Amino acid sequence: MLDKAVDEIVYENGKVSGVRCGEEVVKCKQVICDPSYAPERVVQKGQVVRAICLLNHPIPNTKDALSTQIIIPQKQVNRKDDIYVSLVSSTHGVATKGWFVAMVSTKVETSNPEEEIRPGLALLGNIHQKFVTVSPYYEPSEDQGVTDNVFVSKSYDASSHFETTCLDVLELYKKATGEPFDFSKVNLSSLDGEGE
Repeated sequence: MLDKAVDEIVYENGKVSGVRCGEEVVKCKQVICDPSYAPERVVQKGQVVRAICLLNHPIPNTKDALSTQIIIPQKQVNRKDDIYVSLVSSTHGVATKGWFVAMVSTKVETSNPEEEIRPGLALLGNIHQKFVTVSPYYEPSEDQGVTDNVFVSKSYDASSHFETTCLDVLELYKKATGEPFDFSKVNLSSLDGEGE
């Protein structure tokens, strides 16, 4: 059921029984979703400022790397939170050859979020175009899923290396299945297509 709006999570006897999309209800035993599908089950824990920048060059002083990850430690810029800078290119299939997509992000601490990411933006050199957004950051308001089988993830935080997102997914997996994910059962040969 692609490209369908979720109108309601349906319950029977205190447990999830389905998801309503318009007049249609799809039956299920569990729902795993992000905060936008269950706004009544999350609490806002702050905001994240992100700038997505288009560049026609790699980040200066990175030896023309086509992929870059930089973390500016909070103490280096007198903040409570780190500033994250990432860069991807045509190598990753996200831009035309010769163009780069950079992202600079951090947790909002003041009333001037764009100023807070200025140290990261300064590393990028000439920016062709910049898009800045400030988004709320949500976390589940209680121990989700234990009684009703609805499991809600956290929002994406400011980090750009996906560590916190991966940890959240592993935590949701454990809550939903009752056991931790067993990486030893992953067949890597089916993932890379070459049997390595």
